[in-house]
Amino acid sequence: MRVLMISKACVVGIYQRKLEEMARLGLDLLLVTPPVWNDPSGPVRLERAYTDGYRLAVEPLRFNGNFHLHYTPTLARHMRAFRPDIVHIDEEPYNLATWHALWLAKRSGARALFFSWQNIARRYPPPFSWGEAWALRNVQGALFGTQGAADVWAAKGYRGKSAVVPQFGVDPALFQPAERTRQPGGTPLIGFAGRLVPEKGVDLLIRAAAELAGSGLPVHLRIIGQGPERASLEGLAASLGISAAVEFAGPVSSLDMPSRLQELDGLVLPSRTLPNWKEQFGRVLIEAMACGVPVVASDSGAIPEVLDGVGWLFREGDASALAGQLRAMLSDTALRAQRQARGRVQVIKRFAHEQVARQTLAFYEKVVGEEPSPPAPLPHGEG
Repeated sequence: MRVLMISKACVVGIYQRKLEEMARLGLDLLLVTPPVWNDPSGPVRLERAYTDGYRLAVEPLRFNGNFHLHYTPTLARHMRAFRPDIVHIDEEPYNLATWHALWLAKRSGARALFFSWQNIARRYPPPFSWGEAWALRNVQGALFGTQGAADVWAAKGYRGKSAVVPQFGVDPALFQPAERTRQPGGTPLIGFAGRLVPEKGVDLLIRAAAELAGSGLPVHLRIIGQGPERASLEGLAASLGISAAVEFAGPVSSLDMPSRLQELDGLVLPSRTLPNWKEQFGRVLIEAMACGVPVVASDSGAIPEVLDGVGWLFREGDASALAGQLRAMLSDTALRAQRQARGRVQVIKRFAHEQVARQTLAFYEKVVGEEPSPPAPLPHGEG
């Protein structure tokens, strides 16, 4: 089976391990990805980390950095040369990149599917609503990162083949517990990794750390990532008198994340729901769990589904509740050890790259069994 995958996410090296697993299962796979994705929080450059067994085509994007309007102008050439059976579009169905790839797939007789994390039933104005409706009618399959995303697209009218398969898992051989010792009574090291934007709630973590320090349980925070909120977060730490206890580590390569996580006594994902966003997955949670690191997270979006009882949840937006769950996690040694062990086992069963690759291949096989329809008119004037 020949699969052409279009994915800007695969500029991240650690994500490419799944593609190696897919190739090992016998797929003839071509990945089309850009040399850089201009994310609003900072450019994400291609890491050539795991590229064995499949073909890699690095192609520039037009309108790079625009989630709705970017696309790969050279994609038709790869479609003609590779002649895929399936075009896997790692994009939401309301994006130009999806419409462009789907139109080319239908013109070439290939089956096509999209992938979605979208867990809010957002309504877009034309032409995005027209294109979304056209895509839902014309794809042969859809993959969803969580059940919440599947529910959104079912409510929007998608009735085709589908499966819930998180598209990027973890490699348990890379993300694994590390042998380390910490002096009794030492200050716990608590980490965050992600974009420094309001929806990730890093301000709540800083306020919780200040509350813990005030109650006689100081922690040291290591904040990994970049984004527009960094200056205000540094100011918040200073205003609360805990600047010395808050380390802004900046962005870290995906290949260095295992060692960074292994150093932590706990990882926190304090996401908060906003009108246009709620946590879609929280991949750093499963990376930390694979490393045997206990996790504390808010109940925003898909987080409870991902943790499935092996972390400490708190009510989103509540810094005092976060402080309480950090205190509970740090003080109960037996429960912490139990959840650390259960967390790693759960990740291996549900989110290892090998499992994700096998589930994706099984879905491809279902999609291949459906004859593609002839090219449909391009979207125009749909409500």
